[in-house]
Amino acid sequence: MFGRARAHREFREAQRAGHALLHTMQSHPGFQPPAPPADQAPDPAAEAVVPDFLPPDLRVPSRQDVEGLMMRWQQPLVIDGEVRSCPECGAYRDWIIFSMCDDTIHLRCRAGHTTPEPRLDPVWFNRNSGPVDHFHPTLDEGLRHLGH
Repeated sequence: MFGRARAHREFREAQRAGHALLHTMQSHPGFQPPAPPADQAPDPAAEAVVPDFLPPDLRVPSRQDVEGLMMRWQQPLVIDGEVRSCPECGAYRDWIIFSMCDDTIHLRCRAGHTTPEPRLDPVWFNRNSGPVDHFHPTLDEGLRHLGH
């Protein structure tokens, strides 16, 4: 146990000495970083600009490119201690919750009635939704994917 502590202490001291030497060398006014050997020719492939972004077919739309996000909420939706029900048909479970780009939240019941929910916000939606797993070109395709 004591030998290991001494080895760690010696390693830390050597590290500190190396850092101090490096700092002293770099702060010297005449310091020049070492040049690559002259006998090595530069590699043209290394100098080629490599794009740092995915190709277009692998990119996903950004938040600004979609009209909103949706998730399924099967259990009763409780907001401020009350169970939220559809004002038209009275349904209180199996919602599709939409988070729109204008920061509003809308609820859609199984019967297709859509109503805004001002007591919820995108922060609540992000906290309760999972990661985005599909992008759909139309609302109908998204609803079909979620089983509505």
